[in-house]
Amino acid sequence: MNYNHEHKAERIGWIRAVVLGANDGIVSTASLIAGVAASQAVTDNLFVVGLAGLVAGAMSMAAGEYVSVSSQTDIERAELALEQNHIEENWELEVQELALIYRGRGLKPDLADQVARQLMAKDALGSHARDELGITDLAQGQPLQAALFSALSFSAGAALPLLTLLVVSGAMVVPAVAVVSLVALGTLGSVAAAVGGASKLKAAGRVLFWGTLAMVVSSGIGQLFHLSV
Repeated sequence: MNYNHEHKAERIGWIRAVVLGANDGIVSTASLIAGVAASQAVTDNLFVVGLAGLVAGAMSMAAGEYVSVSSQTDIERAELALEQNHIEENWELEVQELALIYRGRGLKPDLADQVARQLMAKDALGSHARDELGITDLAQGQPLQAALFSALSFSAGAALPLLTLLVVSGAMVVPAVAVVSLVALGTLGSVAAAVGGASKLKAAGRVLFWGTLAMVVSSGIGQLFHLSV
């Protein structure tokens, strides 16, 4: 029997970075264009405004992801170094600590102690990192990779409403940008859910709701600014 039991956990990291970046790119750029267009302040320069938003947003996303993942990695390394000291200073206590964790998961005391000793004999730090600290190779982030994925995905997302400005002008700008952006958001949510094995309808509905809300609020603020001038 050929039994293929595939999990999606290994995809979580890059799916998160790509979806977050593209979603932010679409929503922030479309909302920026909608707000500025509603204010009628610089309608002739909407493309420049949108392009500036794309560049600034991509750099911000990259910097934010790099700092966030780097901070997480630094904390994990510090925790691993501390755990390594504990193992070197008191091996037996660390064995009992690991055995206690396994007992809490349902193993009998003797078996838990046996498993703890065998695992620590093979990889003491790895055993404690995984079962005590919750640090695994899968969970450890790559700062540069996260930054690059975020910047590229943000730029790709932001390019959609921006390119719409090259095709549509005048009073149809905001409706066109809104339609293109919402279609893109719905598609993005559905595809990401499909790749991750989640509900496509739920994911699409979630991004559509927040994307619509962001554009409506931005347009409202732009309109208020126009009326007050």
